[in-house]
Amino acid sequence: MNIIAMIPARYASTRLPGKPLLAETGKPMIQHVVDAVRQADVLDEIIVATDDLRIAEAVEAFGTRTVMTNEDCPSGTDRLAEAAEILGLDDDDIILNVQGDEPDMPPACLELLVDLLQSSGLEMATLATPMTSEMADDPNKVKVVLDRGGRALYFSRAKIPFDRDKTGDAQHLLHLGVYGYSVGFLKRYNAMEPTVAEKVEKLEQLRVLENGCSIIVGVVDYDGHGIDTPEDYAAFVARYNDA
Repeated sequence: MNIIAMIPARYASTRLPGKPLLAETGKPMIQHVVDAVRQADVLDEIIVATDDLRIAEAVEAFGTRTVMTNEDCPSGTDRLAEAAEILGLDDDDIILNVQGDEPDMPPACLELLVDLLQSSGLEMATLATPMTSEMADDPNKVKVVLDRGGRALYFSRAKIPFDRDKTGDAQHLLHLGVYGYSVGFLKRYNAMEPTVAEKVEKLEQLRVLENGCSIIVGVVDYDGHGIDTPEDYAAFVARYNDA
């Protein structure tokens, strides 16, 4: 069994086109992500899965392996499923799906993903972190609600749970864009048709829940988040330059 960090990266981001190649720090965003992932001790390999030759050339220039995938993949997870098939990975290999816009991801988070996946016996693992009620108003910040066993009940861009009586007791969790699953489950996922909630919310993980599978969620103390907008990227550049 191998543990592989696989990073899906596409050029045509709706909110921030060309995001993986933005380089106001002096190196492209995708390289920041790879550098962060490389710090995790549990990994056997790091691979970037992309549909864009510009991204592939940039990644190979700093010495990381790439695999070219179809530009019509409906989600990052579908892209990784295709990459796993191209590479001929074994069903028991573990894939850590790290979004190509998570440059601050601590290595401990990736190590926790592997532990959660192996200890829970569930199909998929991911992470979340507490967020303020004000942050939860932002539809770019994906929220998740858990059951008492730490399994995801639902993910949404809407503010969930909804505090109907304004008690102030609602606890909001920001979903972090990392997943862990076996190659075998990736194949199962790829065979599932995109689901209604997945398409409406534009959240690929909902396909898992809508098909009756379970996602274990680890809650961590992590104040970073993905780069979704020009403002997010500007804030990252400012943090990087101040470091």
